[in-house]
Order: sequence, then structure tokens, then C-alpha cells
Amino acid sequence: MGLVENLSKITDHPKINGDEREYDRIDRDKLYFKGMFPTVKYSNTYGDQMERPYVSLNMMQVVCRRLASLLYNEQSKVSVDTREPSEADTGDATPHDDEANKFVQQVLNANDFGKNFERYLESCLAMGGLAIRPYVDTQTGQIKLAWIQAPNFFPLRANTNDITEAAIATPTIRTESGKTAYYTLLEFHEWSPLGYTVTNELYRSEMKDQVGNRVPLSMLYPDLADTVNMPGFSRPLFVYLKPAGFNNKSLNSPLGIGICDNALSTLKQLNDTYDQFNWEVRNGQRRIAVSESMTDVKFVKGGTEKAKQAFDPDQNVFVTVPGDPDKMSVTDLTTPIRASDYVTSMNQFLKTLEMQVGLSAGTFSFDGQSVKTATEVVSENSMTYQTRNSHLTMVERAIQELVVSICELGRATVINGGSIYNGPIPTIDQVAVDFDDGIFTDKAATADYWIKLQAAGLCADWQAIMHVQGVTEDQARSIAAEIAGDTADNATDPIAGLFGGNGDDNAGEGGDD
Repeated sequence: MGLVENLSKITDHPKINGDEREYDRIDRDKLYFKGMFPTVKYSNTYGDQMERPYVSLNMMQVVCRRLASLLYNEQSKVSVDTREPSEADTGDATPHDDEANKFVQQVLNANDFGKNFERYLESCLAMGGLAIRPYVDTQTGQIKLAWIQAPNFFPLRANTNDITEAAIATPTIRTESGKTAYYTLLEFHEWSPLGYTVTNELYRSEMKDQVGNRVPLSMLYPDLADTVNMPGFSRPLFVYLKPAGFNNKSLNSPLGIGICDNALSTLKQLNDTYDQFNWEVRNGQRRIAVSESMTDVKFVKGGTEKAKQAFDPDQNVFVTVPGDPDKMSVTDLTTPIRASDYVTSMNQFLKTLEMQVGLSAGTFSFDGQSVKTATEVVSENSMTYQTRNSHLTMVERAIQELVVSICELGRATVINGGSIYNGPIPTIDQVAVDFDDGIFTDKAATADYWIKLQAAGLCADWQAIMHVQGVTEDQARSIAAEIAGDTADNATDPIAGLFGGNGDDNAGEGGDD
């Protein structure tokens, strides 16, 4: 296609054929996510044009933070087991000894993946997408993870299932000779007959809203090559994660859609109501009217002497009105604040928002009176539970693909004559993601379920122990054998002895709620 010398917008690049309206939508989502809105213009009592800050409730950020914490947190675990099924059956090695697992854990821990992934999930849910690209830090020789948010990710080639080629934008701001320079590095990840190819282009502009002219990479990245061919990759070096659900804003777009994109009108109603409520509270301070005869006239110097009426120097609530000196009275002009009306309106909008984003009724409440019981939270029929499961499918697949890309990059990177990783490359199904389901798990109900199965002879003792105590199969078998040995003399049921019950319907009482 030839060299591109100047770009006004990234979407003007001939390799990028995405819909520009998609990025307008993403920019709008970003404003809602950041809670940045224009100031409010109004006319005061004297007809003067005034401005005041817009006070936003910013529920998009609240919804995304809430759902991100339900999807992934630091208690979640990623593990790799590249053993053959026959090796796993014999127990010759544990997954913790797996070479791939050791390498992946080292990379994830070095990047603080548990904390960072949960944070960036908020951005993914808000703007409809997130890309993760592993790269090698040339100074340390370690694999790092770059987090690419939706405004900086541009698909080049995609099918109905996945994005296989993309451009990634990295903006940088520098001060040069007293002027601000805006740089944009474009990485084009493409497939070629030589394998996986990454092409780098650098652009510079002195205007924030323009990409600018193409400049040599050496101006900002002296060690970066124009083109890098990397054979041996089975998948793109980047991983693209988007929220569950169809992009109904652009039916043919491979990009995802934010969880609040179909609820922006409700978010605006919430923000407007909250802003008006805040303004009413501010203007609802006490006002009293006093007779002119109750005020003193003072002269203050400010260029010229000015007359100033004062009722009490420490008061800001009085208003002077003409009146009869013989009728010295104080009239309260304070307007009552319509707090209950605003709270009712906001709670109604919150209910609508919960329905639109797929959260259970009562998840949010402006007055703090809504309380969800443990049974409602863990119910498999709850809207929040079902929405979480839908998103987890996408999250799990993205993490599995990321692990494969990390291992392939480690094998392809040669430092000091050797690859930084020489172990096996795991397949997708050899990567397991254990999400923390504690908030959705009723321990008492779980214990009661497995105790009843054991009492009815529908499962082995060690199976019940494994699920109730959360131990491995080997540990559960050992515990069951120990219980059986300790209770052999009195023929006590080992599983009943373990839980201090007799296998009846009340065996699960006393567990954690």
C-alpha cells in the first residue's frame, strides 16, 4: 500500500478499515466512565449567564467495578498442566511441578496479574474491549504484559469468532524546545508467508487531536526495528477480550460493546437527577427577610466609598426588604428541599439500570435501605449469577489464550544464545482458571448436599470430604482413611463423624452463611 506520511486520525490509515463510528461510541463511553461532563450554563435571578460544575453520580464506574470484582480477583488461580492423561492418572507428577506452569506463574506474579487484571476489567466492561499483549523487556529479559484499552485497539482482519490481526496504538507526550509533542506508535500485528509479523510506525504531531507526520522510530525508540518476523506462533501475540453479548450498535463490527452502552439514557437520567438534587441542596440553605430598619448602613472603601447594609456580619442568610419600622419582624423564606422525591426518582432509575445491565434487583440503592440476603446472592437463578457466568466464559478463554501466547513468546525469544523458555507449549484445554466463587457459594448448603449424597450411598466418603473441606483428592482419601481407622471400634459412619452429625437433614446447620 506504500508508505503513509501523514495521518489525521488513526482510522485514516489504509490498513485499518474499522468503522469510525465505533470509536466515537468508545469515546462517549470513556466520558461516562470517567464522569467528565460539560459545565452547566444557566441564568441567575438578574439574567446574567452563569456556569457551574456538573455533579455526576458516575454509575457506569460503579457498575463496572462491582461486576469486575465478581468476575476476577486476587483469589482466582491460573494453572497449567501439560501432562498426558496417563501421567496424570499415575500421579507421577503434580501440576505444580509442570515446567510450563512454573514459567507461567513466574510471569503472572512478576506482572501482578491478579490485581491488574481486575482493574483493567473495569475498562473492558465500560468501553467494550481490552487487549493484552505480552512483550519482552530487553533490559531484564523478562516477559511483561501491556494492557491496551479499547480506544487504542484497531482490528485489521477478523472473522465471526476472533480478531487475528490488529493495530495497537501507544501514545506518548514529550516536551521539546518548550513545546508539547504528541507521538503515536502504531504496531501492526499481521500474518505473512514468513510467519507472524510486527510492523512499527511512529507519528509525531504538535496538535493533540491529530496523529501527525510519520517520523523515524529512532526519535523515540532507538532499539525498535521497523519490521520483525517471528515464526513459530500458532496464534496472535495479543489477546482480545470483550464483554459477553452482541454488539447491536454495529452489527458487523468485531469489537465488543460496553455493558452500559444500551443504558446510556438511564445513566443520563441518573446523573441529571443527582446534579439537580445537589443544586437544590446548595440553594436550599436558609433564607430570611428582615426589615430595612433592622440593618445598619456601613461605608466601605474600595476605590470609592460604598454604602453597605449589614444585618449581622456573621450571617449569610438575610435578605433586606422595605418595611415599616414599627413592624420589626423576621420572615423565613427558606424553601424545603424535595429530598424524598429525588431519592425516589433515583431509586427508580437504579432499578431500570440493574435490569438493563443484567444485575439482580436491589443490587444498588441510593438510600441504603436495600439489603440482599445470602440466599439471593448465591441463587443460581439470580440475574447477577447468570450475567457473571456469561462474562466468565469470555474471561476464561482470554486467560487461556494469554498463557499460550506467553509460552510461545518465551520460546521464540533468544537471549544470550538460549530461549527464555524451553518447555512444552500448552494447549487451550491444558490451562485451567479457578475463579473465586466464594461470594456465590453457600458453605452450609454445600456441606448439607454432599452429606446427604454420602448418607444415601451415592458418593464415596472421600468425595464428600473433598468438596466440603476444599482439599485435593489425595488429601480427602487420607482423611477418610484416618476417620475410618479412628472410628472402626464403634462402627461410626466416617463422614458423619467428620461433620459431627448423623447424616440427617440438619447436618449442614452451623455452616458459614
